[in-house]
Amino acid sequence: TSTEILVESSTEQENVKLEEKKLEKKPSLIIHDESLQKNITIILSKKDNDEIVNQFINIIELAVYQKKIQNISFSIKIYENKSELNDFLTNQNLAGKIFIGPINSSDSEILQQFCSKGAVFFSFSSTTALAKNCVFLINFFPENELKTIFNFFPNNSKVALLYPENEYGFGINSIIDNVADQSNSIIINRASYNADLSNAPEAIKELGKYELRKYELNRQKQILASKKDKESKRRLIKLEKFQTTKDFDFTHIIIADYGLRLLQVAPLLSYYDIDPNIVRFVGTGAWDDAVFYDEPSLRGSIYPGIELNNRQQLNDDYQNLYQERLLRISTLPYDLVGLLDYLINNDYKMLSLYKVLQNNNIRFAGVDGNFYFSNNKIERDLQVLQIKDGQAKVVSK
Repeated sequence: TSTEILVESSTEQENVKLEEKKLEKKPSLIIHDESLQKNITIILSKKDNDEIVNQFINIIELAVYQKKIQNISFSIKIYENKSELNDFLTNQNLAGKIFIGPINSSDSEILQQFCSKGAVFFSFSSTTALAKNCVFLINFFPENELKTIFNFFPNNSKVALLYPENEYGFGINSIIDNVADQSNSIIINRASYNADLSNAPEAIKELGKYELRKYELNRQKQILASKKDKESKRRLIKLEKFQTTKDFDFTHIIIADYGLRLLQVAPLLSYYDIDPNIVRFVGTGAWDDAVFYDEPSLRGSIYPGIELNNRQQLNDDYQNLYQERLLRISTLPYDLVGLLDYLINNDYKMLSLYKVLQNNNIRFAGVDGNFYFSNNKIERDLQVLQIKDGQAKVVSK
């Protein structure tokens, strides 16, 4: 279970030889070449979700045990508010100091001022603008997931987007065009619905041009009904089975939702004749949950992720030890502990730490697959999974 560092090629290995000089990629930050401190502090807020806070502490404890980590100690600081966090950091010896946290974005906003003092933070914020200098973000980032999906699509795929009008949906909508522009597919339509689903049927009908396709089918039926030849009669009998034509503008539809809403939205697509046998339903990494695998309307759907068997042992170990289900996000601190163990026990200093974390050709092995950092954000080498027979199996190469 020890963490490995995987280098893509001997050329890249030469490129990451650690030289004592200012980093070219971050000229605004002067890095002093201190040794990394062997005590890592976990900083958590009392205002954070109790379940997440407790589980993060538990999973780091489990990682220390399973990875047989030595020569490193962990301390925990639970703070009341941003002001207390600021005071705590101000009074620390920050030269070569590594912090895990904060969890929330608001508290992570104050971290930049401590970069020049030699600290490094691994925050769980989802606000990508905070990823710079000494702040590295550890989370599941939708852009990483969308790139995986668009790279998997066949050339010239025509994609529709359906999303809820909430922070997650708006976030997907804001980045999908940039991802699509760098692919061989195009976005041709999109629709959104209220977070309470009150207008979801109207949004889906508009997206699938339901009324237009219904009108076209009725027009074809009227023409065939006026004809008396056998072929026309045969075709009319066939068309009577359908509510609308099957002439869709798009080949794939990305449904940027999860949880109970997804289980309600997905059947509506089929109800309004967006046929999953013709249009491929596509999800995000938020679909990486077995609760969706038995939903009939999602059968055959695809999404970016990592097969469950990669983390099944960790799931089982955590459940047996702590008598609670491992949260999906908890694989992140588990893998992070392994990375920090590798860096500290291989005598990395601050310059070499930045050098290796800013080289996105270097991969680290984790329970969620190989991961690396790009522009101070964690990214993973994801697979494309397909939901079938109550499971999600890899379909990408």
